[in-house]
Amino acid sequence: MADFDVVVCGLGVTGSAALYELARRGRRVLGIERFAPGHDRGSSHGLTRIIRLAYFEHPSYVPLLRRAYALWRELEQAAGRKLLHVTGVAEIGPPESTLVKGTLASAHLHDLPHELLAAPEMMRRIPAFRLPPHYVGVLQPDGGFLEAEPSIYAFLALANNAGAEIRTGETVRAIEPRGAGVRITTGGETIDAGAAVVAVGPWTKSLLPGLPAPLRVTRQAMAWFRPNEAELFAPGRFPVFLIESEHGIHYGFPPLNDGNVKVAKHHHGDETVNPESYDREISAEDERLIRAAVAAFLPGADGPPVEAKTCLYTVMPDGDFLIDRLPGAPQMIIASPCSGHGFKFAPVIGEILADLAIGGDTAHDIARLGLARSR
Repeated sequence: MADFDVVVCGLGVTGSAALYELARRGRRVLGIERFAPGHDRGSSHGLTRIIRLAYFEHPSYVPLLRRAYALWRELEQAAGRKLLHVTGVAEIGPPESTLVKGTLASAHLHDLPHELLAAPEMMRRIPAFRLPPHYVGVLQPDGGFLEAEPSIYAFLALANNAGAEIRTGETVRAIEPRGAGVRITTGGETIDAGAAVVAVGPWTKSLLPGLPAPLRVTRQAMAWFRPNEAELFAPGRFPVFLIESEHGIHYGFPPLNDGNVKVAKHHHGDETVNPESYDREISAEDERLIRAAVAAFLPGADGPPVEAKTCLYTVMPDGDFLIDRLPGAPQMIIASPCSGHGFKFAPVIGEILADLAIGGDTAHDIARLGLARSR
Protein backbone atom coordinates (compact mmCIF):
# COMPACT_ATOMS: atom_id res chain seq x y z
CA MET A 1 0.00 0.00 0.00
CA ALA A 2 1.32 3.44 -0.95
CA ASP A 3 -0.23 6.89 -0.59
CA PHE A 4 0.01 9.77 -3.05
CA ASP A 5 -1.82 13.03 -3.64
CA VAL A 6 -2.36 12.12 -7.30
CA VAL A 7 -1.60 9.10 -9.46
CA VAL A 8 -1.26 9.66 -13.20
CA CYS A 9 -2.17 6.56 -15.20
CA GLY A 10 -0.54 6.57 -18.62
CA LEU A 11 2.61 8.50 -19.52
CA GLY A 12 2.16 9.43 -23.12
CA VAL A 13 2.55 13.14 -23.76
CA THR A 14 -0.65 14.04 -21.87
CA GLY A 15 0.13 12.03 -18.76
CA SER A 16 3.77 13.09 -18.77
CA ALA A 17 2.81 16.75 -18.96
CA ALA A 18 0.31 16.33 -16.11
CA LEU A 19 2.89 14.49 -14.01
CA TYR A 20 5.41 17.30 -14.48
CA GLU A 21 2.88 20.01 -13.65
CA LEU A 22 1.73 18.23 -10.49
CA ALA A 23 5.28 17.56 -9.34
CA ARG A 24 6.42 21.13 -9.80
CA ARG A 25 3.43 22.26 -7.75
CA GLY A 26 4.86 20.21 -4.90
CA ARG A 27 2.37 17.34 -4.93
CA ARG A 28 3.25 13.76 -3.99
CA VAL A 29 2.63 12.23 -7.38
CA LEU A 30 3.12 8.86 -9.04
CA GLY A 31 3.13 8.15 -12.77
CA ILE A 32 2.46 4.64 -14.07
CA GLU A 33 3.18 3.52 -17.63
CA ARG A 34 2.53 0.08 -19.05
CA PHE A 35 5.21 0.33 -21.74
CA ALA A 36 8.48 2.24 -22.06
CA PRO A 37 8.30 6.04 -22.35
CA GLY A 38 7.93 7.10 -25.98
CA HIS A 39 6.56 3.67 -26.97
CA ASP A 40 4.90 3.03 -30.34
CA ARG A 41 1.64 1.43 -29.13
CA GLY A 42 -0.36 4.63 -28.60
CA SER A 43 -0.68 8.17 -29.94
CA SER A 44 2.46 10.04 -28.88
CA HIS A 45 5.24 8.61 -31.09
CA GLY A 46 6.41 9.11 -34.66
CA LEU A 47 9.22 11.70 -34.32
CA THR A 48 7.17 14.86 -35.06
CA ARG A 49 3.83 16.52 -34.33
CA ILE A 50 2.33 19.68 -35.84
CA ILE A 51 1.78 22.89 -33.88
CA ARG A 52 -0.22 25.81 -35.28
CA LEU A 53 -2.25 28.75 -34.01
CA ALA A 54 -5.14 29.43 -36.39
CA TYR A 55 -7.09 26.26 -35.76
CA PHE A 56 -9.50 24.94 -38.37
CA GLU A 57 -11.07 22.49 -35.91
CA HIS A 58 -12.61 25.32 -33.82
CA PRO A 59 -11.55 28.87 -32.87
CA SER A 60 -12.09 28.11 -29.17
CA TYR A 61 -8.82 26.16 -29.15
CA VAL A 62 -6.74 29.25 -29.90
CA PRO A 63 -6.48 30.58 -26.31
CA LEU A 64 -5.26 27.15 -25.23
CA LEU A 65 -2.74 27.19 -28.06
CA ARG A 66 -1.39 30.59 -27.07
CA ARG A 67 -0.73 29.21 -23.60
CA ALA A 68 0.70 25.99 -25.03
CA TYR A 69 3.25 27.90 -27.13
CA ALA A 70 4.45 29.77 -24.05
CA LEU A 71 4.68 26.58 -22.01
CA TRP A 72 6.58 24.72 -24.73
CA ARG A 73 9.18 27.50 -24.63
CA GLU A 74 9.35 27.23 -20.84
CA LEU A 75 9.80 23.48 -21.16
CA GLU A 76 12.62 23.94 -23.66
CA GLN A 77 14.40 26.30 -21.29
CA ALA A 78 13.97 23.96 -18.32
CA ALA A 79 15.06 20.91 -20.34
CA GLY A 80 17.96 22.68 -22.03
CA ARG A 81 17.07 21.53 -25.55
CA LYS A 82 15.01 22.60 -28.55
CA LEU A 83 11.66 20.87 -29.00
CA LEU A 84 9.55 23.33 -31.02
CA HIS A 85 10.73 24.13 -34.56
CA VAL A 86 9.06 27.04 -36.36
CA THR A 87 8.91 26.34 -40.09
CA GLY A 88 5.63 28.02 -40.92
CA VAL A 89 2.60 25.96 -41.84
CA ALA A 90 0.77 25.88 -45.18
CA GLU A 91 -2.91 24.84 -45.12
CA ILE A 92 -4.07 24.20 -48.64
CA GLY A 93 -7.26 23.23 -50.44
CA PRO A 94 -10.24 24.57 -52.35
CA PRO A 95 -11.51 27.88 -50.96
CA GLU A 96 -14.68 26.19 -49.67
CA SER A 97 -12.84 23.33 -47.96
CA THR A 98 -13.23 22.72 -44.23
CA LEU A 99 -9.50 23.20 -43.75
CA VAL A 100 -9.22 26.59 -45.48
CA LYS A 101 -12.52 28.01 -44.26
CA GLY A 102 -11.89 26.90 -40.68
CA THR A 103 -8.33 28.20 -40.58
CA LEU A 104 -9.36 31.59 -41.95
CA ALA A 105 -12.29 31.89 -39.54
CA SER A 106 -9.99 31.17 -36.61
CA ALA A 107 -7.31 33.58 -37.87
CA HIS A 108 -9.80 36.40 -38.39
CA LEU A 109 -11.56 35.93 -35.05
CA HIS A 110 -8.31 35.96 -33.08
CA ASP A 111 -6.40 38.42 -35.32
CA LEU A 112 -3.63 35.93 -36.05
CA PRO A 113 -0.88 36.60 -38.60
CA HIS A 114 -1.47 34.79 -41.87
CA GLU A 115 -1.43 35.16 -45.65
CA LEU A 116 -4.01 33.86 -48.12
CA LEU A 117 -2.35 32.92 -51.42
CA ALA A 118 -3.67 31.67 -54.74
CA ALA A 119 -2.16 28.45 -56.08
CA PRO A 120 0.35 30.10 -58.48
CA GLU A 121 1.81 32.28 -55.73
CA MET A 122 1.88 29.35 -53.30
CA MET A 123 3.87 27.29 -55.81
CA ARG A 124 6.23 30.19 -56.47
CA ARG A 125 6.91 30.56 -52.75
CA ILE A 126 7.15 26.81 -52.09
CA PRO A 127 8.20 25.08 -55.34
CA ALA A 128 7.71 21.58 -53.92
CA PHE A 129 3.92 21.96 -54.26
CA ARG A 130 1.96 21.20 -57.44
CA LEU A 131 -1.56 22.52 -56.95
CA PRO A 132 -4.76 22.75 -59.01
CA PRO A 133 -5.30 26.34 -60.19
CA HIS A 134 -8.42 26.85 -58.05
CA TYR A 135 -6.69 25.86 -54.79
CA VAL A 136 -5.58 28.43 -52.23
CA GLY A 137 -3.21 28.27 -49.31
CA VAL A 138 -3.17 29.88 -45.88
CA LEU A 139 0.35 30.49 -44.60
CA GLN A 140 0.85 30.86 -40.86
CA PRO A 141 4.35 32.04 -39.92
CA ASP A 142 4.14 30.70 -36.34
CA GLY A 143 3.37 27.10 -37.32
CA GLY A 144 5.88 24.31 -37.10
CA PHE A 145 6.50 20.99 -35.42
CA LEU A 146 7.39 19.45 -32.09
CA GLU A 147 9.82 16.61 -31.57
CA ALA A 148 7.55 13.92 -30.18
CA GLU A 149 9.53 11.41 -28.14
CA PRO A 150 12.06 13.98 -26.85
CA SER A 151 9.13 16.05 -25.54
CA ILE A 152 7.91 13.10 -23.47
CA TYR A 153 11.41 12.43 -22.18
CA ALA A 154 11.73 16.10 -21.18
CA PHE A 155 8.45 16.11 -19.25
CA LEU A 156 9.38 12.92 -17.41
CA ALA A 157 12.93 13.96 -16.59
CA LEU A 158 11.74 17.27 -15.17
CA ALA A 159 8.93 15.55 -13.26
CA ASN A 160 11.45 13.16 -11.75
CA ASN A 161 13.72 16.06 -10.81
CA ALA A 162 10.75 17.72 -9.09
CA GLY A 163 10.11 14.63 -6.96
CA ALA A 164 7.65 12.54 -8.97
CA GLU A 165 7.86 8.77 -8.73
CA ILE A 166 7.74 7.06 -12.13
CA ARG A 167 7.03 3.39 -12.72
CA THR A 168 7.26 1.88 -16.19
CA GLY A 169 6.48 -1.64 -17.31
CA GLU A 170 3.59 -1.70 -14.85
CA THR A 171 -0.03 -2.16 -15.91
CA VAL A 172 -2.98 -0.50 -14.19
CA ARG A 173 -5.65 -3.19 -13.78
CA ALA A 174 -8.39 -1.16 -12.10
CA ILE A 175 -9.20 2.35 -10.88
CA GLU A 176 -12.12 2.89 -8.54
CA PRO A 177 -13.30 5.58 -6.16
CA ARG A 178 -12.71 4.89 -2.49
CA GLY A 179 -14.32 7.44 -0.18
CA ALA A 180 -13.04 10.86 -1.21
CA GLY A 181 -10.01 9.30 -2.92
CA VAL A 182 -9.20 6.51 -5.36
CA ARG A 183 -7.78 3.02 -5.21
CA ILE A 184 -5.61 1.84 -8.08
CA THR A 185 -4.73 -1.80 -8.60
CA THR A 186 -1.72 -2.76 -10.70
CA GLY A 187 -0.24 -6.14 -11.44
CA GLY A 188 1.49 -6.24 -8.08
CA GLU A 189 0.20 -3.54 -5.77
CA THR A 190 -2.76 -1.57 -4.47
CA ILE A 191 -2.25 2.18 -4.35
CA ASP A 192 -4.40 4.75 -2.56
CA ALA A 193 -4.39 8.37 -3.63
CA GLY A 194 -6.41 11.53 -3.31
CA ALA A 195 -7.08 11.70 -7.05
CA ALA A 196 -6.26 9.95 -10.30
CA VAL A 197 -5.63 11.32 -13.77
CA VAL A 198 -6.62 8.69 -16.31
CA ALA A 199 -4.58 9.39 -19.46
CA VAL A 200 -4.36 5.94 -20.98
CA GLY A 201 -5.43 6.87 -24.50
CA PRO A 202 -6.77 3.86 -26.42
CA TRP A 203 -7.27 1.90 -23.19
CA THR A 204 -9.62 4.46 -21.61
CA LYS A 205 -12.83 2.53 -22.21
CA SER A 206 -11.37 -0.84 -21.25
CA LEU A 207 -10.07 0.59 -17.97
CA LEU A 208 -13.28 2.55 -17.33
CA PRO A 209 -16.01 0.49 -19.04
CA GLY A 210 -18.78 2.55 -17.46
CA LEU A 211 -17.46 5.86 -18.84
CA PRO A 212 -20.42 7.63 -20.50
CA ALA A 213 -18.54 8.66 -23.62
CA PRO A 214 -18.57 7.15 -27.14
CA LEU A 215 -14.79 6.96 -27.51
CA ARG A 216 -13.57 5.01 -30.51
CA VAL A 217 -10.03 3.77 -31.20
CA THR A 218 -8.90 3.99 -34.82
CA ARG A 219 -5.80 2.74 -36.59
CA GLN A 220 -3.58 5.30 -38.33
CA ALA A 221 -0.48 5.06 -40.50
CA MET A 222 2.40 7.40 -41.27
CA ALA A 223 5.20 7.03 -43.79
CA TRP A 224 8.55 8.59 -44.58
CA PHE A 225 9.56 9.05 -48.24
CA ARG A 226 12.99 9.66 -49.73
CA PRO A 227 12.48 12.70 -52.02
CA ASN A 228 13.35 12.48 -55.70
CA GLU A 229 14.17 16.18 -55.60
CA ALA A 230 15.84 16.67 -52.23
CA GLU A 231 16.71 20.32 -52.90
CA LEU A 232 13.01 21.25 -52.74
CA PHE A 233 12.91 20.10 -49.12
CA ALA A 234 16.15 21.64 -47.91
CA PRO A 235 16.04 23.49 -44.56
CA GLY A 236 14.09 26.71 -44.86
CA ARG A 237 12.47 25.80 -48.19
CA PHE A 238 9.58 23.63 -47.08
CA PRO A 239 7.08 24.09 -44.22
CA VAL A 240 4.78 21.83 -42.30
CA PHE A 241 1.63 21.40 -44.40
CA LEU A 242 -1.97 20.22 -44.47
CA ILE A 243 -3.82 19.63 -47.76
CA GLU A 244 -7.52 18.89 -48.16
CA SER A 245 -8.52 17.27 -51.44
CA GLU A 246 -10.67 14.49 -52.86
CA HIS A 247 -8.20 12.16 -51.11
CA GLY A 248 -9.06 13.57 -47.65
CA ILE A 249 -6.83 15.67 -45.41
CA HIS A 250 -3.14 14.83 -45.56
CA TYR A 251 -0.40 16.41 -43.49
CA GLY A 252 3.36 16.30 -43.50
CA PHE A 253 6.67 17.65 -42.32
CA PRO A 254 9.97 18.87 -43.68
CA PRO A 255 12.89 16.51 -43.12
CA LEU A 256 14.09 16.37 -39.52
CA ASN A 257 17.64 15.03 -39.69
CA ASP A 258 17.66 12.27 -42.29
CA GLY A 259 16.32 14.02 -45.40
CA ASN A 260 13.05 12.04 -45.44
CA VAL A 261 9.62 13.67 -45.77
CA LYS A 262 6.96 12.38 -43.37
CA VAL A 263 3.37 12.25 -44.66
CA ALA A 264 0.15 10.82 -43.22
CA LYS A 265 -3.57 10.92 -43.91
CA HIS A 266 -5.70 12.38 -41.11
CA HIS A 267 -8.08 9.61 -39.97
CA HIS A 268 -6.44 7.30 -42.56
CA GLY A 269 -8.95 4.47 -43.22
CA ASP A 270 -11.11 5.36 -40.19
CA GLU A 271 -10.83 1.73 -39.08
CA THR A 272 -12.04 0.95 -35.55
CA VAL A 273 -9.64 -1.42 -33.77
CA ASN A 274 -8.81 -3.08 -30.47
CA PRO A 275 -5.59 -1.55 -29.09
CA GLU A 276 -4.52 -4.96 -27.82
CA SER A 277 -4.73 -6.73 -31.16
CA TYR A 278 -4.73 -4.28 -34.09
CA ASP A 279 -2.53 -4.90 -37.13
CA ARG A 280 0.70 -2.96 -36.66
CA GLU A 281 2.13 -3.96 -40.02
CA ILE A 282 1.94 -1.48 -42.90
CA SER A 283 0.08 -2.78 -45.93
CA ALA A 284 0.11 -1.78 -49.58
CA GLU A 285 -3.29 -0.19 -49.00
CA ASP A 286 -1.86 1.91 -46.18
CA GLU A 287 0.85 3.20 -48.49
CA ARG A 288 -1.67 3.83 -51.26
CA LEU A 289 -3.84 5.99 -49.01
CA ILE A 290 -0.85 8.12 -48.04
CA ARG A 291 0.91 8.23 -51.40
CA ALA A 292 -2.19 9.43 -53.25
CA ALA A 293 -1.64 12.97 -51.97
CA VAL A 294 2.16 12.80 -52.31
CA ALA A 295 1.92 11.89 -55.98
CA ALA A 296 -0.76 14.51 -56.65
CA PHE A 297 0.66 17.49 -54.78
CA LEU A 298 4.30 16.77 -53.86
CA PRO A 299 5.81 14.96 -56.84
CA GLY A 300 9.32 15.80 -55.68
CA ALA A 301 8.72 13.72 -52.55
CA ASP A 302 7.20 10.80 -54.41
CA GLY A 303 10.20 8.56 -53.88
CA PRO A 304 10.61 5.20 -52.25
CA PRO A 305 9.15 4.66 -48.79
CA VAL A 306 11.92 4.51 -46.22
CA GLU A 307 9.88 3.72 -43.11
CA ALA A 308 6.26 3.46 -42.02
CA LYS A 309 4.51 3.03 -38.67
CA THR A 310 1.06 2.73 -37.21
CA CYS A 311 -0.40 4.78 -34.38
CA LEU A 312 -3.82 5.15 -32.79
CA TYR A 313 -6.40 7.89 -32.48
CA THR A 314 -8.91 7.83 -29.63
CA VAL A 315 -11.77 9.87 -31.05
CA MET A 316 -15.01 11.44 -29.96
CA PRO A 317 -17.74 11.73 -32.63
CA ASP A 318 -17.42 15.53 -32.74
CA GLY A 319 -13.62 15.44 -33.06
CA ASP A 320 -13.09 17.44 -29.86
CA PHE A 321 -11.08 16.40 -26.82
CA LEU A 322 -12.54 14.74 -23.75
CA ILE A 323 -11.42 16.31 -20.46
CA ASP A 324 -13.64 16.09 -17.40
CA ARG A 325 -14.15 14.72 -13.92
CA LEU A 326 -16.00 11.43 -13.73
CA PRO A 327 -19.67 11.87 -12.77
CA GLY A 328 -20.16 10.65 -9.22
CA ALA A 329 -16.40 10.42 -8.68
CA PRO A 330 -14.92 13.88 -9.30
CA GLN A 331 -11.56 12.75 -7.88
CA MET A 332 -11.12 10.75 -11.09
CA ILE A 333 -10.13 12.97 -14.02
CA ILE A 334 -10.56 11.67 -17.54
CA ALA A 335 -7.98 12.95 -20.00
CA SER A 336 -8.42 11.98 -23.63
CA PRO A 337 -7.28 15.06 -25.57
CA CYS A 338 -6.68 13.17 -28.77
CA SER A 339 -9.16 12.80 -31.64
CA GLY A 340 -6.01 13.04 -33.74
CA HIS A 341 -4.88 16.58 -32.91
CA GLY A 342 -3.93 16.77 -29.24
CA PHE A 343 -0.14 16.54 -28.93
CA LYS A 344 0.52 20.24 -29.40
CA PHE A 345 -1.68 21.09 -26.40
CA ALA A 346 0.18 18.85 -23.94
CA PRO A 347 1.67 21.43 -21.56
CA VAL A 348 -1.55 23.44 -21.20
CA ILE A 349 -3.55 20.23 -20.82
CA GLY A 350 -1.07 19.32 -18.09
CA GLU A 351 -1.98 22.58 -16.33
CA ILE A 352 -5.69 21.86 -16.71
CA LEU A 353 -5.40 18.33 -15.35
CA ALA A 354 -3.34 19.51 -12.38
CA ASP A 355 -5.97 22.19 -11.68
CA LEU A 356 -8.78 19.61 -11.76
CA ALA A 357 -6.91 17.10 -9.63
CA ILE A 358 -5.95 19.64 -6.97
CA GLY A 359 -8.85 22.08 -6.83
CA GLY A 360 -11.63 20.59 -8.94
CA ASP A 361 -11.77 23.46 -11.43
CA THR A 362 -9.61 25.35 -13.90
CA ALA A 363 -9.45 28.89 -15.21
CA HIS A 364 -8.95 27.57 -18.75
CA ASP A 365 -12.09 27.39 -20.87
CA ILE A 366 -12.80 23.70 -21.42
CA ALA A 367 -16.59 23.96 -21.51
CA ARG A 368 -16.91 22.26 -24.92
CA LEU A 369 -14.61 19.37 -23.90
CA GLY A 370 -16.68 17.78 -21.12
CA LEU A 371 -18.79 14.66 -20.79
CA ALA A 372 -22.06 16.60 -20.83
CA ARG A 373 -22.12 16.64 -24.61
CA SER A 374 -22.34 12.82 -24.63
CA ARG A 375 -25.44 12.59 -22.46
